[in-house]
Amino acid sequence: MFSIIVMKKCAIAAVAALAITACTTAEKTATGTGVGALVGAAVFRTPAGLLAGAAIGGIGTYLATTSNGNCQYRDANGHIYTRRCHWL
Repeated sequence: MFSIIVMKKCAIAAVAALAITACTTAEKTATGTGVGALVGAAVFRTPAGLLAGAAIGGIGTYLATTSNGNCQYRDANGHIYTRRCHWL
């Protein structure tokens, strides 16, 4: 039981650290999804755990990233800019 609690805390820290290092909204969401999938698979050891972790990680990271109504985009030249999310 203790190892699951420690693993969950480490997973939360990993998601936060990787989400911060990504630049654009899409990159942050993809990072959250990937880390969530890894954590879900490691904690629950089932395909359903993997899918649940991916969904929770992706949605959670997306909501945290777009909470202020702005998204970051990368243009064809590699420049990153911030604008209001196009679907809001």
